[in-house]
Amino acid sequence: MSNPSPSTRSITVVAAAVASLLVGAGVTYSIMRATQGDQPDVEAASNATPADMRGMPGMPAMGAPVADPAPPGVPVVVSLSSEAIQRAGIVVTPAIAGAGGGAVRVPGVIEPNAYREVVVTPVAPGRLTRVNVQLGEQVRRGQTIAQIYSPQLAEAQTRYLSAQAELDALTQQLRRTERLVEIGAASRQELEGVRATHTARATTIEGARAELVLLGMSTSAITSLSTPSEITSTISVPAPIDGVITERNANVGLNVDPATELFTVVDLSSVWVVGHLYEKDFRLVRVGTPAQITTSAYPDTVLRGNVSYIDPELSAETRTARVRVEVTNPERRLRLGMFAELQLGDAGGGASTALVPRDAVQLVADRSVVYIADRAQSGRFIEHQVALGRQVGDHIEVLAGVRPGDDVVAQGSFFVRAERERLNPARPPAPTVANNNQSESPEVITVKVTEKGFEPDRLMAPKAAGVRVTFVRTTDATCAKEVAVPSQKITRALPLGQPVTIAINTERGEVAFSCGMNMFKGMIVTH
Repeated sequence: MSNPSPSTRSITVVAAAVASLLVGAGVTYSIMRATQGDQPDVEAASNATPADMRGMPGMPAMGAPVADPAPPGVPVVVSLSSEAIQRAGIVVTPAIAGAGGGAVRVPGVIEPNAYREVVVTPVAPGRLTRVNVQLGEQVRRGQTIAQIYSPQLAEAQTRYLSAQAELDALTQQLRRTERLVEIGAASRQELEGVRATHTARATTIEGARAELVLLGMSTSAITSLSTPSEITSTISVPAPIDGVITERNANVGLNVDPATELFTVVDLSSVWVVGHLYEKDFRLVRVGTPAQITTSAYPDTVLRGNVSYIDPELSAETRTARVRVEVTNPERRLRLGMFAELQLGDAGGGASTALVPRDAVQLVADRSVVYIADRAQSGRFIEHQVALGRQVGDHIEVLAGVRPGDDVVAQGSFFVRAERERLNPARPPAPTVANNNQSESPEVITVKVTEKGFEPDRLMAPKAAGVRVTFVRTTDATCAKEVAVPSQKITRALPLGQPVTIAINTERGEVAFSCGMNMFKGMIVTH
């Protein structure tokens, strides 16, 4: 038998080595499987969705969100006894009708009608000897409201009497001269001289008479003034119009002159409601636009009028223009300085909305809810999720979830929410699972804050990853000096020129944000 060649021996050695390695790997694999037991596929777990991971060994069950203990579509109902309602101070009020998309709401203040406001000043210098009215008193036109001792009045009466005496003498002289001319005892030239002097004196006395009228003397009193004993030095100050004394600076003993403001009299039968209209709303409001006015003092009373004036100049600080509505005030219930809310425009141009008290709205995690009393069963309250609009005084506009006339819990809603959470305890939150298919850093979007608001005001963001929004305020001529994300309880100041970055969770869908005054708004839309 021949010996194998060197090449044959090399191939045999290599094959034996490969076989030994394979056997060793198999033994090692068997030992590891026996030692570790069954383990989940780490790579599969890292790439799986939360729904897929529920069935994986070793993974906990996914819990429901804290804020949503009730099954979707099932209304949350809270039942309370009459004793609990009384103890919690629960008050139910109907939601009032609000403005739709075709109307603008602005805050306003009751001001006097400037065309029916008169400042009373003395007609001559002197000293106050009597004040007949008090602050807030109703007066009638012509009523004496003060008296002034004035030597100027006495001097004017003296001049009038002197001019009257001289005129009487010249009248007699003129008659004699006319008779002398008729008989040829006087010339025509002498007659013309007497007539000129008489006319000049008559003009002087008319001037003295006008001065006395200016000083407050009546025509009858001037006509009856015939002797020095009838001269008086007291000036009566009359009320110029029917109205109310809104300012009084007059006190007995005060030395006054024609520039001294003694009283302010205002006719309150009509007043002005002056609001501040933002420039973004100019296209919706013009002179003649219908207006509805409500006040916190009389929430059930709606006053109606029309816009009569819009200031042509904007305020540099607030970027608003004054807008004015005149309304009647026959019962004098509207008081100067009272706050009001103006609805400018026709609410029928947009969707119907409701206004509820601010205290009626409660936050259940990221949802705003309102509790509505069941009219069919006393003590039963139904939770309604609501979409909120702008704030209107002590009320909030509800865009969806509540209709005008619904009986909402205006006071004590916090107690109802607490009872709701006690009866429906929230389950623990679900664990966070990393997803290697998504970027760990959320998307970053820059928003400029200008005098027009947020630019852009509609942002697109992935639903699961969230978004980081950097706000940069570029001007002082804006009310957006802070930004708020109500659903996530975030409020941040926006210093001028300094970027402010906020991480916003978009897992639950669209997220609204606004300025601190809720005038400029924006929306993060998820995809």
